[in-house]
Amino acid sequence: MKKIALTVVMGLTGFMAMPFSANAEVQSLRGSLEINDDSKSITAAKPMSQRGGFERSYKLQPPMIPHSIEKDKITLKTNTCMRCHSAENYEKEEAPKVGDSHFIAADGKTLETLSSRRYFCSQCHAPQNDAQELVENTFKGAK
Repeated sequence: MKKIALTVVMGLTGFMAMPFSANAEVQSLRGSLEINDDSKSITAAKPMSQRGGFERSYKLQPPMIPHSIEKDKITLKTNTCMRCHSAENYEKEEAPKVGDSHFIAADGKTLETLSSRRYFCSQCHAPQNDAQELVENTFKGAK
């Protein structure tokens, strides 16, 4: 019994010591900053605006937003995207009309208003920023 307990204790001790010996190779994403130091301030990237929108990378990609959305508001009661993209306003605003698929409920029925599944536009549609890539991007979309 003592032999088993000693083996378990020695095994646990060795197991606990393993992460500490490998710790010398681990580097923090904070770089040389100590944990209590403030990180470097990040310069906010400027939103990109592009008349006519952005080219899609693949066939069913949701369109990217070609303008700033800082002042837009999407809550349970308000969706300011529809000011320009609704069927009533899109021609006057020279904006794309929201897709017909956004008016189809989960059971396949056509609705008069936006489906709750498609109401929060920024879940699929993203604004673009003029920011430096954090990692190299070699993605090539199939058209």
